[in-house]
Amino acid sequence: MVQSQVFSEKLKTTLNAYHNRAISTAQVIEELIALAKELDAATKRIEALGLTDDEVAFYNALAANDSAAAAMGDDKLKLIAAELITQVKKSLSIDWTLRESARARIRVMVKRILNKYGYPPDLQNVAVKTVLTQAELPCAAWV
Repeated sequence: MVQSQVFSEKLKTTLNAYHNRAISTAQVIEELIALAKELDAATKRIEALGLTDDEVAFYNALAANDSAAAAMGDDKLKLIAAELITQVKKSLSIDWTLRESARARIRVMVKRILNKYGYPPDLQNVAVKTVLTQAELPCAAWV
């Protein structure tokens, strides 16, 4: 979710600039080539982390805040992502996205895991929201 938002926003900005005649067709092509290179670099970085697809999604949700990623480091974020996957999968029910009590239980569990690993407290609320949103995407397959 996080990666798709970043790349989608870059593509939208480029196309809006083109539609507003702020850049030429050649510049659009250059921007698209640069975006493709960024996508390739992101894919290679993900492969280097050695995480599953689900773990990568949660890792990206946690690393979305640059200061938290710098403070925690890749190894710690990988541990958190792995534990989040395990615990969230255990805690999901079929209707968890509809019932506020189920969402609250998962939200508390995510906060506990973030606290356990020392995720910066001032950034936890955003991380919890991002993790919950990320969990909604593949939840049908997990339940």
